[in-house]
Amino acid sequence: MSSLVKAPPVLRVEGLRKAFGTTVVLDSLDLSAPEHTCTALIGASGSGKSTLLRCIDLLEVVDDGVVELDGRDITDPRVDANEVRTHIGIVFQAFNLFPHLRVIDNVTLALRRVHKVGSDEAEQRGLDMLDRVGLRDRAAARPDELSGGQQQRVAIARALVARPRLMLFDEITSALDPELVGEVLSLVRELREDGMTMLVATHEMGFAREVADQVCFLDGGRVLESGPPEQVLADPVEARTRQFLRRIIEARRL
Repeated sequence: MSSLVKAPPVLRVEGLRKAFGTTVVLDSLDLSAPEHTCTALIGASGSGKSTLLRCIDLLEVVDDGVVELDGRDITDPRVDANEVRTHIGIVFQAFNLFPHLRVIDNVTLALRRVHKVGSDEAEQRGLDMLDRVGLRDRAAARPDELSGGQQQRVAIARALVARPRLMLFDEITSALDPELVGEVLSLVRELREDGMTMLVATHEMGFAREVADQVCFLDGGRVLESGPPEQVLADPVEARTRQFLRRIIEARRL
């Protein structure tokens, strides 16, 4: 865990506030993600996990606070949001693949259209990334010919092919059948071992315990408690964290 102290943060969030009308979703939230670490975001539905990830990727306009990527304030109104997103990969619960495009075309579309990579290079990078996620042999398939786990791995390949500085995962297993969860989490585990800097919103406590360098418990739009997984998940300080984890355990017993 020493890397959490020594490594400079790839991402720093300070005083982040986001409201939708009168509903405050993020309330002066602080968080940092050092390089080559995985940060697991846990918390009940409505705690702000998804909104936080969307604000980091500039899919939502923040009301107040600062988001820095490698020391650069990306919440500055003068910043080109599309350029910032070329350095951040994000994968959602829904696969969001284009059903009329082949797998390889889904993976390489942004490379060709946004990053202006030539067709031949884009195709090779796409095939290499599909090989990385174990789906090179399905490059010519359409999304509806794949299982849910395979579609999610294609979505991850699409995000990774641009070689992002930071990866954001938003409950990427929640739409999958239980037997498909393992293959997707295994891929994220491999990315962690490769040193990818990641924020992972998850309800998989076992995965968070095994893979995360730090766990952040969100409640009421703030990081109520954070620390190594063995502390936050096994010996939490805050009563609200203990209550949340107790409910998770009880739900699995039903």
